Amino acid sequence: MKVIASSLRKGNVVDMNGQLYVVLKAENFHPGKGTPTTSVDMRRISDGVKTSERWKTTEQVEKADVDEREYDFLYEDGEGYHFMNPESFEQVTATADVVGDAAPFLEPGMRVYLQTFESIPISIELPARITVEVTETEPVVKGQTASSSYKPAMTNIGVRVMVPPHIGVETRIVINTADNSYYERAKD
Repeated sequence: MKVIASSLRKGNVVDMNGQLYVVLKAENFHPGKGTPTTSVDMRRISDGVKTSERWKTTEQVEKADVDEREYDFLYEDGEGYHFMNPESFEQVTATADVVGDAAPFLEPGMRVYLQTFESIPISIELPARITVEVTETEPVVKGQTASSSYKPAMTNIGVRVMVPPHIGVETRIVINTADNSYYERAKD
């Protein structure tokens, strides 16, 4: 299926010269003068080689047809990250390359979207937000307003997040998985 280059997003699979590539990062550039372009960082599925491409935003790119379904994360071991299809109970194993930055967020039982090609996982999509607990941060200062000044905090999953000054240790917070940013204090 042909799509315009500017519509490519992280996790899409592109067919170039008979090889399949998974998109790791896609950015659109609109210079003041000249042609708008789309810069895409990709990883070849067959051997894991990373490459970058730049297209005009209106150029046609062949998007491969992949299977995207919900899977439950089971566990991680020396072989990789194991997931199970909740409907068929079929299990698949994703490599550390495929999971990448999502690894710290994975907890047993978590439901994620896996894109597979010929039953091989090629990309993972986490829930948009998850709840974590702050394990260390600077102490709360009385009278400090919740202005735009944020402070660093470490979470129980090992991810560093910038939080408002009123957030203390053992506070449960909701973070965006896309960019590890603070969303809100957890309601539970």
